[in-house]
Amino acid sequence: MPSRTTVVPSRPYKAGEVVFRQGDASNGEAYLVHEGTIELRRMVDGVEQRLRMLGRGDLLGEVALFRAGAHSATAVAAERVTLLVLPAARLEDLIRANPGLAMAVIRQLARMAAGEARAPGGGRSRRGRVSSGKPPASR
Repeated sequence: MPSRTTVVPSRPYKAGEVVFRQGDASNGEAYLVHEGTIELRRMVDGVEQRLRMLGRGDLLGEVALFRAGAHSATAVAAERVTLLVLPAARLEDLIRANPGLAMAVIRQLARMAAGEARAPGGGRSRRGRVSSGKPPASR
């Protein structure tokens, strides 16, 4: 039986470009960082705060997608970035088919809810990554 490969669309961003803004609708998509770095920022009492940096394998926009609401933060390309675009149905299919991915997403959401952005020692936690080591485009 031949394997089916689903092409996942990608979007490039230049350094400083905004991917989405706090308060924007999710438009039914989440994003997976394929290359580059994304900075997440949030306005609190009129002051913009840097929440965390995301890199290859990190998921963003999933909170707004899962709760069908507005983005709770602004995502800005810190350098040249390529994001893989995951429509809601595709992300749900990936999560249902890959228990490891499901657990990684749950862990990431739990850390975000607890306010954890960095691993001990100041580095990014590898456990927060949703990448399973397989390209998200293959099924």
